Amino acid sequence: MIKISKIEYYLPDKILTNEDLEKAFPEWSSERIREKVGIVQRHISADNETVLDLAVKSSEKLFKGYDKNKIDFILFCTQSPDYFLPTTACILQDRLGLRKNIGAMDFNLGCSGYVYGLGFAKGLIAAGMARSVLLVTSETYTKHIHPKDKGNRCIFGDASASTIVEAAESAGDYKFCLGTDGSGAENLIVKKGAFRTDFELNPEHEFNPEYLYMNGPEIFNFTIENIPGLIHETLDINDLKMEDIDYFVFHQANSFMLNYLRKKIKIPVEKFYIDMEKTGNTVSATIPIALKNMMDKGLIQDGDKVLMAGFGVGYSWGGTVIEM
Repeated sequence: MIKISKIEYYLPDKILTNEDLEKAFPEWSSERIREKVGIVQRHISADNETVLDLAVKSSEKLFKGYDKNKIDFILFCTQSPDYFLPTTACILQDRLGLRKNIGAMDFNLGCSGYVYGLGFAKGLIAAGMARSVLLVTSETYTKHIHPKDKGNRCIFGDASASTIVEAAESAGDYKFCLGTDGSGAENLIVKKGAFRTDFELNPEHEFNPEYLYMNGPEIFNFTIENIPGLIHETLDINDLKMEDIDYFVFHQANSFMLNYLRKKIKIPVEKFYIDMEKTGNTVSATIPIALKNMMDKGLIQDGDKVLMAGFGVGYSWGGTVIEM
């Protein structure tokens, strides 16, 4: 059994507004962007700012009021790491001045990464390998995006979120639902940069394998086909009903998709949280950012049951319930 003890996040200083995008792409309206994806601004990492730099800052905020010597393991989720090797989590241990007799590992997942990370933390705690886990979800997806790719530049922002996951004897022992469909891999992909190099370059961003490619309609179809079932399965395996959940917090992909899902699943609007207007889609960091904002606003209290669902690149998806 686990609990989320504390969450903090960090957003880069640079801000890209809808008005900035309208200047770059005059055919686009800043108000139309807000209406369609629910975003008015997003934070962009500096050229020399990496996921490690963001992670240090979100974690340092976390350790104000929490003894960092309690940390037994670092789990670092990112798809834009500083290096192929070494592992970013290992460098983070040193940068934060954590004990050396702890575990540390990276895992490469996108929008489902936070839910998977909670599952990994639960496994480590259940196995007796840790009692306090530092789960970091840090992304600089904007470094993957071509400057002329107006669609993805509207959606994605950069951020890091750091979460303390601890053993909890009194919390509910909730199960995880995880899913994978690699047949959709090429619908959200950066083809070039690792060791599969048999791709020809093209100056146009839509086909340039050095940059992020996203087939928006296919991602939408995948989500609508799979996530309603994920929510019902997550409720069923935990012997819960819709009315037992205090809040539903999904990966903050875009407001159009989230509202479509909410209506399809028949989730009451007052139990469904959308908060991406000032951050955009920060990939694996969206759920913890939303949870932190909800805590700060007093929307969720100790003992509340929150159903979380992450979904996207991979394809990969995951759901679980956490008792706050």
